[in-house]
Amino acid sequence: MADSSSKTKFFNRELSWLEFNQRVLEEATDERLPLLERWKFLAITSSNLDEFCMVRVGGLQMLRQRRSNKRDPAGLTPTQQLKAVSQRTHRMVEDQYRCLLEHLEPGLAQAGIRRAAPGQLDEHQQAVVQKLFDSEIFPVYTPMAVHAEDDFPLLINKALNVCVRLAPEAGSETPRFAILPLGSAPVRFFRLPADEGYHYILLEDLVSLFIGRFFPGETVLEAVPFRITRNADMSVREDQAPDLLAGMEEVLDARKQSDCVRLELAEACSPTTLAFLTSALDVDADYIFAARGPLDLAGLMSLSGISGFDELKYDSWPPRKSPDVDPADSVFDAVQRKDILLSLPYESFEPVVRLIEQAADDPGVLAIKIILYRTSRHSPIVSALQRASEAGKHVTALVELKARFDEARNIGWAKSLEQAGVQVIYGVKGLKTHAKVCIIIRRETHGIQRYVHFATGNYNEVTAKLYCDVGFLTCNEELAADATSFFNAISGYSVPQPYRRIAAAPFSLRDKLLELIDGEIERRKQGQRAQIMAQVNSLSDPKLIKALYKASQAGVRIDLNVRGICCLRPGVPELSEHVRVVSILDRYLEHARIIYFYHGGGELVYISSADWMQRNLDKRVELLVPVDDPASRQRLIAVLKSYARDNVKGRQLLPDGSYQRRRPGKNGRKHQHQENLYRLACQAEKTLEQSQRTVFRPHRAAGKEE
Repeated sequence: MADSSSKTKFFNRELSWLEFNQRVLEEATDERLPLLERWKFLAITSSNLDEFCMVRVGGLQMLRQRRSNKRDPAGLTPTQQLKAVSQRTHRMVEDQYRCLLEHLEPGLAQAGIRRAAPGQLDEHQQAVVQKLFDSEIFPVYTPMAVHAEDDFPLLINKALNVCVRLAPEAGSETPRFAILPLGSAPVRFFRLPADEGYHYILLEDLVSLFIGRFFPGETVLEAVPFRITRNADMSVREDQAPDLLAGMEEVLDARKQSDCVRLELAEACSPTTLAFLTSALDVDADYIFAARGPLDLAGLMSLSGISGFDELKYDSWPPRKSPDVDPADSVFDAVQRKDILLSLPYESFEPVVRLIEQAADDPGVLAIKIILYRTSRHSPIVSALQRASEAGKHVTALVELKARFDEARNIGWAKSLEQAGVQVIYGVKGLKTHAKVCIIIRRETHGIQRYVHFATGNYNEVTAKLYCDVGFLTCNEELAADATSFFNAISGYSVPQPYRRIAAAPFSLRDKLLELIDGEIERRKQGQRAQIMAQVNSLSDPKLIKALYKASQAGVRIDLNVRGICCLRPGVPELSEHVRVVSILDRYLEHARIIYFYHGGGELVYISSADWMQRNLDKRVELLVPVDDPASRQRLIAVLKSYARDNVKGRQLLPDGSYQRRRPGKNGRKHQHQENLYRLACQAEKTLEQSQRTVFRPHRAAGKEE
């Protein structure tokens, strides 16, 4: 449960995030889901927790080291937050291993997927693992003796290691230790022979089984798997880094040797070995986690992809074709006819990729401008930009080098694009560029035409199949002019000018939202209907929360879908009784930002790259874009209403900070938002195919116009 003190109007951000991760863990315990999907959710909770410890715990520990007593909006100091986070995280870890050992592994074993412990191997399996050790383990890994804490090896963040305790030398009582780093091992699972099913042994168990082979002539008293998490909450000092790329490379190097913020180790670890690791790593006792199962549950994710067990996975939901973009047609022609809204991942991201690829090859295209925040490893969009530049088009790419945990990949893309002749901008000094926009300038018979793609998600065709996002394609002149002015402002020295339609952080986005909220308040005070609906990933900005409280007190109805952090306390009499907050966790990650204001019946709808957090509104370059096209606007309104109706995967935030799963009403009718959107996408594609069958398209002689 999040902080529920009646003395504060805000929930603590860190505890609210932990409640979000607990909701993800609840999906792993939901017996209605296929077993390997539940396994996947468990792995996601571990990956989430890794990042949380690296960034949020690391940041709080640095504040404590600086003796900061500054309180957050919920009234907690950094020291108080660290204590509360530690207690809540320990409970979560207990729940993770209860889920793994008491539910998932027994269920998978019944289905034929079994993890073998070293003492459970039969004679044939024992021979196989002996051969595996001899060929793939012993020649690869190297133990390092630790004679004193000063020569403790530099270990890789989040990688598995084995701490080996050896018998003291003759005549001595001093324990001896060695560290066997397993590093970022390419293989975690080793398949074992079995009459049926899929039996496997984990790398660390295989190593422990033959650990004595690394220390001939010595007595091994103990072999303890362990793992450290390093602080990643560090950034380049841009005022002292004339070369941002070089500065980011220094930050990446610094993370490799930053402080240890968390130690995870096997529960069976002896007090002697625990004391040695604790002292050598200088780790806070509150952030030592003894696991009663395998470490690094995130590393177990790959098991969910094994073949031959389709009955343990979701039915496939392949993305459907957009009814507004014919696969055989030019995307330019489609956008000329009408504005196009893409609902990902229910509809395919292919039109966006195809648009940029067509732009690269179209002789009429003069320039392409794009912001790249997170891209895929083998990005077709980046390849198209390189091809466009090599073909003589003017290509400008703002590559955000400060995108956390994607810095190395983005540095690589930036260098690659520069080599192809692309004009590359390394973000904006002092800010992180998080906006999602692409502008294509094309010469046509009537003159210069600009095509713009605004989005809530990244230019990443891989995550476009996993994240719920919205993309908007338009050649609306006002939006195109704003997009061009926005891009020029962040790419040059120009002072941002007032935009016609859009709003941008950190200059006007929050003010625009506050203005729109105030508008609903004034209309409600005049006795008119007033309503706000919004979907965001996180809500923690105090100014926006206070504005929403004020709107609720005026009687404005507010429906929020907030996937993760929510510091607003809903349902409190005389404060937020008209605010309802729902969080939806389902097979896809909810990632879109959609905002609606009733506006006296004029119904305003926006999409945005920004979450309602201080960092997004004050320290990032973000966009808020109006969607005026009637069909697109109504689709987005329907999406928001669908979120509010979800009584299968929706959980409602209560005033005490807990979440209650929503259930069907007396009529028993179920509404699952993501299933509903996929069904609608399938229906739209089917309707399109049926209509195309009734259209006669005669072949024409070559060179003749139709």
